[in-house]
Amino acid sequence: MSLSVYLSGEIHTDWRDVIEKGARAAGLDVDFSAPVTDHDASDDCGVAILGAEETGFWKDHKGAKLNAIRTRTLIEQADVVVVRFGEKYKQWNAAFDAGYAAALGTPLVVLHAPEHTHALKEVDGAALAVAETPEQVVDILCYVLTGKLPG
Repeated sequence: MSLSVYLSGEIHTDWRDVIEKGARAAGLDVDFSAPVTDHDASDDCGVAILGAEETGFWKDHKGAKLNAIRTRTLIEQADVVVVRFGEKYKQWNAAFDAGYAAALGTPLVVLHAPEHTHALKEVDGAALAVAETPEQVVDILCYVLTGKLPG
């Protein structure tokens, strides 16, 4: 069995790399996808492709819609969606991605520190698993694909 896994959320740490390297090391057949993680490219894609805007609202509007084409397509194609909520910023887009995956019925794994449990209780409630570390996500993927427990 193989899985297509979409890695959504926080872009300021290496959590995606940890999961991808862990899956490779475990020999898992997983195809990973993600949003554009270059913050400037993500913010500027609309005006870079479709032309300048006079106000920040319309600049953000264009960029959000172009990013939504990628995000929605990849979430719809995914077998599993992993959404990471980080420490530095409120990731409203990550919460939206989690809700979109849940609405589609796509299995959802949420990843966040224990201190965010209360704030994310509704998101956690929609998830099939809530992990605290990227390594736990690798263990989840390993179990799903092989039926084997860690260790």
